[in-house]
Amino acid sequence: MTFTDTHTHLYSESFDEDQAEMIQRAIDAGVTRFFIPAIDSAYTERMYALEKAHPDTVYLMMGLHPTHVKENYEEELAHIEAQFATRDFYAVGEIGIDLYWDKSTLAIQQDAFTRQIQLAKKYKKPIVIHCREAFDEVFKILESEKGDDLFGIFHCFTGTKEQAEKAISYNMKLGIGGVATFKNGKIDQFLAEIPLEHIVLETDAPYLSPVPYRGKRNESSYLVLVAEKLATIYQKSLDEIAAITSKNADNIFFTKHA
Repeated sequence: MTFTDTHTHLYSESFDEDQAEMIQRAIDAGVTRFFIPAIDSAYTERMYALEKAHPDTVYLMMGLHPTHVKENYEEELAHIEAQFATRDFYAVGEIGIDLYWDKSTLAIQQDAFTRQIQLAKKYKKPIVIHCREAFDEVFKILESEKGDDLFGIFHCFTGTKEQAEKAISYNMKLGIGGVATFKNGKIDQFLAEIPLEHIVLETDAPYLSPVPYRGKRNESSYLVLVAEKLATIYQKSLDEIAAITSKNADNIFFTKHA
């Protein structure tokens, strides 16, 4: 039984003291693949070092996180394009719109999101979407970019059933993590109505730890707790959850699309 963590920031400073041990704990728990989203250029070298240390288990993305879309975002987008020109990545991410922290940057967030979607299409890669208090804004851009060449993961999905179905209509899998274990997380109330073929597992470590670690540093080994919650929701064995969600991840990251 092996699990895939489709979204984990293993290069985070939160893991500086015990990164290797933390990764080994995850592997021992059956989490054998780690897909690593980017934040901005300041983390690129840390990501490359992580990949070099764990070449068989770490899979890198490249992108500009919406909360890091600032005045210098043109330089950041140029950095991303330069990285893609020199090597391969598994996705463009994490990208999107975040209106929780700063609404004043909406216009440049929209521009950065759109241009990174177009970069993903150029390289025939999936996108990994970050959306916080911005469903309408994200969906508006997905609608303008929709097509067979638009696909990916709606990371940390926390919306309604209707929003889940809308995300799926744009060829997005739903990234389900610790929020599914929260008493007030709400998505557990309708998740069983969403076919499991549309679901992938993630931790977003070091953020959003599942119960009983909520409020503490998250790590990829805790992915199993999310899988156990899904096994209950879907009335399937842990083996089935592991196999189906890992296959779904394969369909995003390893399948050739139009």
